Parts: sequence; C-alpha cells; structure tokens
Amino acid sequence: EEILRARTENKSVALALVTESQGSAPRKAGAKMLIRADGGIIGTVGGGPVEKDVITMARDLISRKTGPRTMEVELGKENGFLCGGRMKIYVEPLYPEPRLIILGAGHVGKALANLAGFSGFRTTVIDDRQEYANPDNIPVGELLVISDFQDALSGLEVDGETSLLIATRGHEHDFSAALAALESPASYIGIVGSKKKKAAFMQSLKNRGYGELDLQRIRMPVGLAIGSVTPEEIAISIMAQIIQERRINASSSDRSGHSCRRPLPAHGHDQAAAAASG
Repeated sequence: EEILRARTENKSVALALVTESQGSAPRKAGAKMLIRADGGIIGTVGGGPVEKDVITMARDLISRKTGPRTMEVELGKENGFLCGGRMKIYVEPLYPEPRLIILGAGHVGKALANLAGFSGFRTTVIDDRQEYANPDNIPVGELLVISDFQDALSGLEVDGETSLLIATRGHEHDFSAALAALESPASYIGIVGSKKKKAAFMQSLKNRGYGELDLQRIRMPVGLAIGSVTPEEIAISIMAQIIQERRINASSSDRSGHSCRRPLPAHGHDQAAAAASG
C-alpha cells in the first residue's frame, strides 16, 4: 500500500529485503523494510547499526537515481551481535513512472501518447484545440487545453527526468513551445521536423540569444533512424530514442555515482514527419 501511495504521489522509495540469514541474525530471509527518501521507514530488517546502514544505502541510491544493490553484513561485536552471523540484504529503489509531455495533439502526438502509456510513462498532452485535446481523441494520459504554447509548461511538474516532445501544427507554435522547453530542466527535448526546418529553427533561437549548449539540448529531426513514415512508425522511433537515452543516462549514473547526461544523435523523418505532426 505504501509503495502504491508513493507512486501515486510521484515519490521515490526503496525496498529492503533480507535474502539470506545465518547465525544470530536479527531477522530471517523474507523480512522487508520500506525506506522513504527522507529516511522514514515502514517495517524492519533488524534494527541497530545494520538497519542504519541499510537506510543510508537506500537514501543514497534514491538520491543518485541508481539501480539496486546487495549489502552483505558480517554480524559481530561492532554491530551488537556477540554470537556472530551474517545477512544479505537486497535494496531496490522504486522510482515514479517517467513523465512525457507532448505539445501538440495531432497525428504524431496522438500516436505517441498511446505508445507512451503502454511503455509505462505518465503522459500529459497539451494543445490549444479542444477538438484534438479531448478524451475521445486521446483516451490516455492527462489532457490539458491551453491557448498559448509558450505558457504550456506553466504550473506543470517538469524536472530533470521529464521528456518533452514538440509536434504542434506549425512552425510558429513549435517555436513558442521550444522557448518554453528550453527554460525548463527537461532531460529530453525533441521537435518533429525536417533538417531544412532545423537550420532555420536554430538560427531563430540564436537570434534570441540562445547559445550552443542550449541548442544541443534539442533533438531535431527527432527519433531513431528506422525509416519511419506513418505517424505510428514515427511515434515508435521517438519512443525508442527517449527510452534509449534514459537507459544510457541510468547506466552512466550507475557507473559514475552521478548523472551524466549527454545528447544522442537524432535521425529525422524530414517532410513525412513534418506533415504527419498534424
């Protein structure tokens, strides 16, 4: 119940599970404890210095957004067990579902929203057209209808784990959405469009004072090069790129102890994708 509550509240927790217990260990295999990011716990794996170490490890894993670890403990005088023994404790961080915000509810936006929901993403779709951004057209995700794409992200929860995909119905709206996206900490900013459109787009951003580091955050053309043509195929290529980048960043974080984000090469769909964006 607490895990489900944490997921609903978009909070990270960690599950500690005793997987092996020998000698005078305080808990046997199967004992569980849930650790919150603030150090609060539910359940116990034995108390004392051992449990304190588990809580410290769990909070560290959560803060660094890394994968699970196994702690092996030899029980002795230093941790209060005179008769000895040993324990193995598996600690698994449980993170909220990743978030994808789609700006534009046209053909590509609709296809991507359906695919993202299936892929385990919490999805928000934004458009200024009621006839597109409604549950009948897009039956999954959170639908928001706004009048100005430049203010599209106002009031939304956007962090370094958020992915943004821009697929509005026109260059002007794409540009407004891009301005909003660049002011956010989103880890992925993709824009549907051709290589020709990219050149003009990037020049317009430079004219606005954006530097190379800002421009490098944008994937345009967007998606992996799989020869996609239809909106559904384009959505698959975009979703694959988002997942690929998340996995690479997670692996980098696991190896180095901190997040190491880097942009991946984008491969576009040129006029077909631009036409399909709706």
